[in-house]
Amino acid sequence: MRQFARIASVESFRVPPRWTFVRVTTDDGRVGWGESIVPKRARAVVGAIEDMAANLRGADASRIEDIAQRLRRGGFYRNGPILATAAAGIEQALWDLKGPGG
Repeated sequence: MRQFARIASVESFRVPPRWTFVRVTTDDGRVGWGESIVPKRARAVVGAIEDMAANLRGADASRIEDIAQRLRRGGFYRNGPILATAAAGIEQALWDLKGPGG
C-alpha cells in the first residue's frame, strides 16, 4: 500500500474583483487551498494554472519542493508575474494539504 497521495485535480476559482483561489485535490479526497493574484490579469493566471495542472495530475503531492521547481523552471518561458503567481498558488495549496488539517 502506498504511503502518499497523488494529485487528482488542480482547479481555480475567480472571485471578483481580483482574486483567484487554487484548490488541489488528492486521490484520497484531501483538499488544499492557495491564492494567486495579479490585478487585471486574472484570466491569464487561470490559464496558467490550468496549463500547469495538466502536468501535475498523478504527481506525489508530498514532493512540494520538487513540484515547485518543476513549475518555476520546467518550461521554456520562466519567471514573470503570471507564471510566478500561478505556481505560488499551487505550491501554497500543496503546503495546505501537508498541514495538520490537510
